[in-house]
Amino acid sequence: MSDDEQPANRLRKELPDEVPPARPPSADDPAGDVPGGAQPEPNQGTGRQRLLKGLWPPRLTRAQLIVALLLFGLGFGLAVQVASNSESDSALRGARQEDLVRILDELDDRTQRLEDEKQGLEKQRDELENSSDQAEEARKQTLEKERQLGILAGTVAAQGPGITVTIEDTKGTVEADMLLDAIQELRAAGAEAIQVNGVRVVAGTYLADADNSVGVDGNKINAPYRFQVIGKPQDLEPALNIPGGVVQTLEKEQATVTVERSSKIVVDALRAAERPDYARSSSQ
Repeated sequence: MSDDEQPANRLRKELPDEVPPARPPSADDPAGDVPGGAQPEPNQGTGRQRLLKGLWPPRLTRAQLIVALLLFGLGFGLAVQVASNSESDSALRGARQEDLVRILDELDDRTQRLEDEKQGLEKQRDELENSSDQAEEARKQTLEKERQLGILAGTVAAQGPGITVTIEDTKGTVEADMLLDAIQELRAAGAEAIQVNGVRVVAGTYLADADNSVGVDGNKINAPYRFQVIGKPQDLEPALNIPGGVVQTLEKEQATVTVERSSKIVVDALRAAERPDYARSSSQ
């Protein structure tokens, strides 16, 4: 038997050759002897470079884009609101001390009127609850309420303390929205009945410009515009003279405004009572 046919030699021949150990790369062979011919990964840069590469260019999804637009709109709205409040605050900061005192007094008067109205309603409730003849008391209160509503609706005449406001407009610059501002300011100050140049002002009154004049509920009126207002004069006059209010606005348009207090103002312009087409009392 030959040497190759020996069992030990035959076993060694069937095994693969031993893989030589890897040696470190040298300067002449930077790749080194890497098994399988694989090359090492190239240098990926520093951590900051990899971070910047991951952040830019940005990869936005549809949901992220929508959220960004909503946040932008919200921020823009807040900026506009802050700017508006800043303008209002700057106007008050520039007002004189007596003007600020007058504004505070007007706010206190409005609060007091609401408190008086609340107490009046509570008194009516107590009278109804405690009256021995509740039916008669209810009838009296109903008649009183009807009279009050008639004044507000303009179906009955009214008289009482108040003011007369006269607006001279020689330049023809006074427009309907300025007169409407005056009416709204008077209502906010507690005016209970108003008529302008013989036209009764009610809840549904509207004003519009018409051929160098003003129309009130379709009735054309011309300057001078004369407001007859029933209410507490101490509340009505300051409401028109607040800084940046009705009087200053009209004077900027070169109109002349005079306000006169009176212990008796008569508002006798009447409106016809209108029956609603659709609304009916729920008690029917």
